[in-house]
Amino acid sequence: MRSLLLAALLFSTPAFALDVTIGGKLEQGGLVIGTAPPGSSITVGERRVPAAADGTFFVGLGRNAPAALAVKIDTLAGETETLSIAVARRDWKIDKVNGVPQNLVTPDPETEARIAEDSKLLRAARARFETQAFYRTGFIRPAEGRISGIYGSQRILNGEPRNVHAGLDIAAPTGTPIKAAADGVVTLAHPTMVMSGGTVLLNHGYGLQTSYIHMSRIDVADGQRVKQGDVIGAIGATGRVTGPHLHFSVLWFDTSLDPDTILALLPAAKD
Repeated sequence: MRSLLLAALLFSTPAFALDVTIGGKLEQGGLVIGTAPPGSSITVGERRVPAAADGTFFVGLGRNAPAALAVKIDTLAGETETLSIAVARRDWKIDKVNGVPQNLVTPDPETEARIAEDSKLLRAARARFETQAFYRTGFIRPAEGRISGIYGSQRILNGEPRNVHAGLDIAAPTGTPIKAAADGVVTLAHPTMVMSGGTVLLNHGYGLQTSYIHMSRIDVADGQRVKQGDVIGAIGATGRVTGPHLHFSVLWFDTSLDPDTILALLPAAKD
């Protein structure tokens, strides 16, 4: 991970009193990649941030992350330092999508109840903590195809403003293989979620996760370990879609990150 961290130092690391490094892409949708003395307690707001045995830790920066982030580090030796990290703002694209089934734009009570159950399953899967550093493989793009949607855009469905887009859309014919972006463990494999259809969530350790939705076929099961590049299913048009594509998301626990940023920050090693 040290080589990945060095590659991710996209700005001059400030001088800290403790043996701490901070790198990554410090902008909305980006990722803080840091190291602290092993065994340190790391806190961001009310959240305790897990760190690997070598002191590596991550902090996800969501689409609406504030302009400054405070990271508190308490070492085993009793030393304390609070780091103030500036977070750059970004401009976002607005997309208009028409022709979506109206019952999914404005769901009926029965559909709303099913969506709520799906959301509960997703929250539970995202909350699971994995202590193995699968992320060390780096990340690859999980499918080939035309980019039809980008992170951070807001969609207006049938004229109604909706939630922002939290991933990368890769358009390709139904049946196109989907590969695991990195080594990991399957924490969710659900074929029939209302909004996302066939859905798989992979946990890569220490909060980093990837999500694959609208799948026509799922080839993995809950609890299964996968290697980077393993085929986990196929592109489809299940759930709320207007055509076959893969919606690929990268998350830090429940915070959605920009997949393009993570693919650039933590690339897989080249042969």
